Parts: sequence; structure tokens; C-alpha cells
Amino acid sequence: MVWQIAIVVLALVAIAILLVSQQPTLLPITPEVKPSSGGVYSEALIGSFSRLNPLLDSTNSADRDIDRLIFSSLLRFDDRGLPVNDLVESMGLSQDGTNYNISLRENAIWHDGQPLTSQDVTFTVDLLKSEELPIPGDVQALWQSVEVIALDDFTLQFRLPEAYAPFLDYLTFGILPFHLLGDLSAQEIIDAEFNLQPIGSGPFRFDRLLAENDRITGVSLSAFEDYYADPAFIEQFTFLYYPDAESALAAYQAGEVLGISQITNDILSTALKETDLNMHSGQVPLLSIIFMNLDDPELPFFQDVNIRRALLMGIDRQKMVNELNDGQATIAHGPIFPGSWAYYDGIEKIHYDPENAIQLIRTAGYSIPASGGSVRENDEGISLSFDLLIPDDEKYLQIAEAIIDDWQQLGVGANLESISYEDLIENHLDPRDYQAALVDINFANSPDPDPYPFWDQAQITGGQNYSKWDDRQASEYLEEARVELDLAERIRLYNNFQVRFASELPALPLFYPVYNYGIDERINGVTMGAFYDPSDRFANATQWFMLAERSLELITTPEETPLNP
Repeated sequence: MVWQIAIVVLALVAIAILLVSQQPTLLPITPEVKPSSGGVYSEALIGSFSRLNPLLDSTNSADRDIDRLIFSSLLRFDDRGLPVNDLVESMGLSQDGTNYNISLRENAIWHDGQPLTSQDVTFTVDLLKSEELPIPGDVQALWQSVEVIALDDFTLQFRLPEAYAPFLDYLTFGILPFHLLGDLSAQEIIDAEFNLQPIGSGPFRFDRLLAENDRITGVSLSAFEDYYADPAFIEQFTFLYYPDAESALAAYQAGEVLGISQITNDILSTALKETDLNMHSGQVPLLSIIFMNLDDPELPFFQDVNIRRALLMGIDRQKMVNELNDGQATIAHGPIFPGSWAYYDGIEKIHYDPENAIQLIRTAGYSIPASGGSVRENDEGISLSFDLLIPDDEKYLQIAEAIIDDWQQLGVGANLESISYEDLIENHLDPRDYQAALVDINFANSPDPDPYPFWDQAQITGGQNYSKWDDRQASEYLEEARVELDLAERIRLYNNFQVRFASELPALPLFYPVYNYGIDERINGVTMGAFYDPSDRFANATQWFMLAERSLELITTPEETPLNP
């Protein structure tokens, strides 16, 4: 009986082990975070209040930041600079690319409850055409050539004189309410009470101005519950004005605000020590570049691509980024903004290589004269030197001096002349009366690159092709891309253009600065994508949240044990 009892016991033990092995295994508990409505976000804006009106904010970044949250536009742009619908429900385009039919969202309303209609859009476009408003010249000229027709309350047609693929860039203007401003002239709108108490249709509505000693110190906004898209989680945005980044950082340290609109280089090291302050960065669409007059008979060496290549190869751009920009810049390799849909990362990238630069210069026939001197000459006695114009600003002076020092190591001489930016453009670049110039190309609010104005042959006279680059192949790419409606084909054309630019180097691209934005770790959901204006940091502001609900789910999974048949 002993051995029989033993067999029974062993069988029971085996069954128990088998049953235990089939019990579910507990996995780590993962809390599910769900954003919840509520909270007040406060941000330090560097600047001052002027007017809250999207047609009047082109020169005031602080106003644009707030307008971005109050007002809606027909289109917005995603992280790659591709258009996405805002007020637009759907869009149709004629085969020849000249007619755009747009249907508006029928659930969009103004903050006072009135419906937003086609009349509001046509009214705003008429204002964009007005020469009485401070509208940027290119924007005004574009709209003066476009006919806008309201087909019904929610359908519009834009008629262009000819196909123009970058037209979608111009549909990002903030819409103004006809029912509140329609009786005013353009001049009256500039000083209208509306600009102090605006009514928009965006995710946040104007609440009140904050003032102290008869001075506007801030603006308070509240989430608009009837917003046509997903309403914002944060219930209130409060903006406070500060004269500089240093005082803005002090306000954060004192607990007065939760964000800083810009972390400038002078406060960057201090801001990085704030453990609760998260840093978000993006490239600024501002290309520092050196134009060269390729058609100056006194400077034949500028027509030699190997000399141009040597000049770029001889500039230690990384050192300039590190020492002059505190590391807050990225080296540029072409004229199209990196990160955009049109940028081609496969182009040739020219790096600092002074030895090879000197070899290229020697091969071109320039050597240090036997009679002495530090500037190279060719057999015809032409000296490898030229005048370099720069804007009268400390930033440009530091950059130019670093470049000239690098070029001196190559045997290249550059005579520095500092003048006002207006003088440089109007009296030197526009009439092509210069030899070389250090300036910036501003791509702000232009996700569609459209390099045509700066590099096409047709722009050599009267346009912005300041280098007078006369290249038929590059021009064909640009001209076709301007009217081509298929995005894949446009990408191919712009890729080809960038390859051609990198090969010929009609100008010397230097770098793009970096924009830093600080926001407290208590604010969740913050992301920063493509950056065409500082206000783009609010592109996903409706997704930010301060409060959250956490639900715990017990996740189990049975541990499988193979059973013999």
C-alpha cells in the first residue's frame, strides 16, 4: 500500500504543478494617461503689445503669437511644410492650375456665435489688397492679381492669372469678421477698437487685457468650447510682456510664468540649469549667405566655380557656429530650408578643408607673388581680392571678421565695408553695384521654398537674382516646379535644382540659427515641428495639457505549457 499511496501523492503533486503553471502571469501595471481639461498656462512674451489683428502683426512677433491662437486661417502647415486644412473642408483645382474651388467648414463660428462664411474670407482678401494697410509687398502684389468669388455661403473660388504652385502658402492668413469690421475703411481698421478686444474663430478667445499703471502688461485667453476642431485641454492661456529674455527668465524663476517665448543665447546657459524647464528647439528659416557678383568684369575669378568652391571650403563654418552662435545654429548646404518637403539631403556637402581649398586656387592660376604680399595673383596681375559688404550690425561684423581671417589663410583678401541694411539692398544689391555681400535670406511663413526669385535667369535684371547666376539648367527646374501641380514631380525638380546649386555654388550658404523655447515640465503634449515663424510653436497648442486622468489596467497573459496528446 505504501508504494500505491506514493503514486497517488506524486500524481496529485503533478496535477497541482500543472494547474499552477496554467495560472495567469501578472505583467507590470501600465497606467493609461488621458488628458483632462483644466489648468492655466502662463508665458513670458519678449516684446510689447501693439494690436491683435492678423493683418497688422507682420512686424510684431509678440502680437503674432497671440493672433495664432485667436484667429483661424484657410490652411495651416504640417511638420514638413505641407498644407493641411484648417477652415477648409475640401478643395478642388482645375487642370490648368488657375482655379481653386474651396468649401469651408459649416460648423466654424466666431467667438461671438456668428457663423463664419465666404463673405468673411472675401472681405479679408480685399483688405490684403489694400495699399493702406502694412501688408508685406509680395503678399499684397499676389492678392492684387487674384480674383476671389463667393459662390455661396460656404464655397469660394480663387482665380489666378496663371498657374502658381506656391499659391497655397498665401492661404494661411488670419480671417477677419465682416460683420464686425465690414463698415470700416482700411485706415479705420488700423485704429479700430477691435484690435484691443478681438473676435476670432480660433481655439482660444480673447478674454481681457492685463494692465498696470495705464500700461498693457499682458493678455488673457480662454479655450473656446465651440471650436470647430478638437477643443483645447488647457482652459486659459495668459501672456505677460517682458522687455528682454533675461527678465523673462527671472519671471520663470520667480514662479510668475510657466513658459518663455524665446531662450536667447545670452540666457541659454542659465536656463539649462533650470531642471524643471524643458527646452524645445527648431531651426529658424533665416539663411546667412554670401552673394557674389558673378558678372563683374573686374572680378573674373568669381566666374570660376573652383574659386567659389575654394572660398566656401576655406570657411570654418562649424567654428562660427560654436563660437559666434554658442552652438545654436546649423550649417547650411543649400538654399532650401532643411526639414521641408522640398529639401534634398543627398546633395554634396562641402566641409572645411583649407588644404584642398588652396590646391583649387593654385590650380586656377593664383599664387603668392614673388615680390611679396599675402594676397594671391594670377599671371595677368589680377589680385584675388574683393570688397565684402555687410549690414551695420555687431552680429554681421563678427561673422565677417571670422570669414576674412579664414580667407587670409588661403591667400584671399577681402575688404570689409559696413553699411545700413537698407542701403545695402537698395543701392547695392538691387542695382547689382557690389562685389560680394553677406546678408540673410528670410524664408519665414514660406513653407513652399520657391527659390525662383533668387536664382532664375529671368530675375537677373530687376529681380532678386543678386548673384546674376545665368544657368539655364537650374532655371528650367525652377520654372517647371513653379507651375507643376504634382507634388512628387515638384520634389524631383527641386532635388535636381539643389544638386545643380551645390555643383555650381552661385553663392556661399553659411548657416541657419536655432530658436529655443522654454516650457515647464508640468505642461504635457508639447511638440515642435517645422518652424517658419516663432508662433509655430503653438501649432499643436490644443493638445497641450496640465491635468490628466490615470486608469490602471491589470494586464494578464496565460503562460502556455505544451500538453501531450
